[in-house]
Amino acid sequence: MIEKIYNQRNLIWSIPLSTAVGATILELSLIVYSAYARMIYFFLIAPLACLGILTLLLAFAVDRKGRMCLTLFLGLIAFFLVSIPIVRKSDDVRSTLRWLLWSSSFKEDLLARPAPANGGLKHIEWEATGFAGVADNTLYLVFDPTDSLSPAARNHSPGKYKGLPCEVLQVRRLEDHWYAVRFYTDEIWGERNALDCTGVT
Repeated sequence: MIEKIYNQRNLIWSIPLSTAVGATILELSLIVYSAYARMIYFFLIAPLACLGILTLLLAFAVDRKGRMCLTLFLGLIAFFLVSIPIVRKSDDVRSTLRWLLWSSSFKEDLLARPAPANGGLKHIEWEATGFAGVADNTLYLVFDPTDSLSPAARNHSPGKYKGLPCEVLQVRRLEDHWYAVRFYTDEIWGERNALDCTGVT
């Protein structure tokens, strides 16, 4: 009898814990390998997870298996408690993980390029997302040998900073001298759109 009660309690917590671990691994893998992780989560993963768990909940409810219903409900809660915060911070998580995994190849690529003729900071397009030329969002990897972007990274605010051609949405420090710089939507380094990103001050 005691063993049966123990096994039932173990079942109640093993599924939610497994769900939380699985959701974390799935989300982090998706974030590392896709710039569209947030969209994939909201339009594919979350609906499929909800549909699957709610279908099982309905089946167990019809069979009057209350303990399994409780276990699956806790699993659904665990899925959302773990995955939503990760997805909300997916841009920062993605930059951090990509930098940890592949920083040496990114550094090699950027440092091999010639210095900009206008005296700006060395940079490469690190990531670009959008839909056929609409709502393009560009993230640049920037090498700043003097760390002049350090205050911009600390203040977490949009602004026009030394070495950058125009006002940017965000500057994020990856490590000493290396920064991820997110431009506003449809703004490209070296081009003129709503902002003039052709020059450097």
